[in-house]
Amino acid sequence: MTWSFLTVHWPASQLFPSLRQIVRRTGFPAATGSASRRLVVSSRTMKTPTSRPVVLCLSGHDPSGGAGLQADIEALLAQGCHAAPTVTALTVQDTVNVSDFRVLDRDWVLAQANAVINDLPVEAVKLGMLGSVEMVETVLHIMQRLPGIPLVCDPVLRAGGGGALGKDEVGYAMRERLLPVATIATPNLPEARILAELPEGTADECAEKLLPFIQHLLITGGHGDEHEVHNRLYSRDGSRHTFTCQRLPGSYHGSGCTLASTLAGRLALGQELVSAVQFALDYTWRTLRDAEQPGHGQFIPRRLPLDLS
Repeated sequence: MTWSFLTVHWPASQLFPSLRQIVRRTGFPAATGSASRRLVVSSRTMKTPTSRPVVLCLSGHDPSGGAGLQADIEALLAQGCHAAPTVTALTVQDTVNVSDFRVLDRDWVLAQANAVINDLPVEAVKLGMLGSVEMVETVLHIMQRLPGIPLVCDPVLRAGGGGALGKDEVGYAMRERLLPVATIATPNLPEARILAELPEGTADECAEKLLPFIQHLLITGGHGDEHEVHNRLYSRDGSRHTFTCQRLPGSYHGSGCTLASTLAGRLALGQELVSAVQFALDYTWRTLRDAEQPGHGQFIPRRLPLDLS
């Protein structure tokens, strides 16, 4: 048998906090030299199947990179998961707002998802922007191939800047058709009001309206103005948890995507739901705390803590 090795040279300033973290996060066996800090990786090891859980992401593409599938990929990578992004829609947006979008044809989305399912062991599914009633039905068709797989639904109905990302009937179709097959939905309060058809409803009132359709509902409180943010987890069995965190200044592009994809990743890793929600909320808060403002609009969460500067 012929063996070959790949030697990767990293200056000390460009390492993870410790080389042990590289080995743990990548799964690569490593041998290090004290001077050059080399990571030696067997090509045979690189060909073995990945041990990272695969999360199928059905969402839209955001060219600014703040939300959508790029947010999913970054957040899942940070959890030690592998994101399998399936494009449902293309958008014209920046960090200020969305100006247009186009939902892909059903056959294109099905072809993407089937290619992933036929090849990779999907451990969880994360939904983002769907954009049309037909896409809601497409997701239902896809989930028939994934019985028992956790489904996290981020009901993306508005962009961070307020622009619509679907017609009004999409929210109704999501509530009636999609929520019953989901494990948990993660709307913010404005989205929960749309789903519940309660324009001025409180989180409790929206939950009462929506829980007949879904087992677990996390209504986030980031769109309020209180000093503290109250994120409320409701379950159909009557249990309820409130997670409180400090409100950060500014507005953020992609915070909902970050939360939902992180939660999907934690469920794919086998974490219990309440614990996974707590973890996802804590992680998302840190990404907002460290957010950057590369454009003229909202801040973009810093989902990957690796600093190569």
